[in-house]
Amino acid sequence: MNILAGLPEGEDLIQTFMSWDQWLFVVIIPLVITFGVTFYIGLERQNVGKAAGISAHVLVGVGALMVAIMQRLLFYGQAEAGFSDPEGQRVIAQVVSGIGFIGAGVIMKDTNNIIHGITTAATLWFSAMFGLLLGSGFIYEGLFFGIFVVLFITIRDLRRGFNPLKQRVNSASAQLRRRPKIEIINDEEVL
Repeated sequence: MNILAGLPEGEDLIQTFMSWDQWLFVVIIPLVITFGVTFYIGLERQNVGKAAGISAHVLVGVGALMVAIMQRLLFYGQAEAGFSDPEGQRVIAQVVSGIGFIGAGVIMKDTNNIIHGITTAATLWFSAMFGLLLGSGFIYEGLFFGIFVVLFITIRDLRRGFNPLKQRVNSASAQLRRRPKIEIINDEEVL
């Protein structure tokens, strides 16, 4: 039967693949936890004025979560179909290596040979690994590591003298907001 054409009467598309309990523990709870932790990490990076903020961290974490859930479901499907050696674990390896390219994009060396962006690259890497961990079904372990990293970032920032939930005055995003608006009227710039 073609799923796009429609389902028989009384058939629930969601429960065709998994029960509601499975949806809750395989998809919904890991998604909520991943979103919450990666949002906090991204908010802190954004408030410090770094290149990767909320959007980047949430997208990396949720994307990795999706890959892990897909791989988990593929593994279950292959095991159920009687494959003697399900090969569903190969997809996660691509996330682990691929996140390195994203992390490398935020690491820069300035004219004084000072390297910037290592912590942001590490938080992006953590967001991906966190999504993989939760998507693989390790909810308690993921909660533990998520709480640990959130506490670490919060304590580190408070010890440095700023609140990770408030935007720093000298951050890049704050400076962009203070720039005067430039309007062009009749081919002349007006501030």
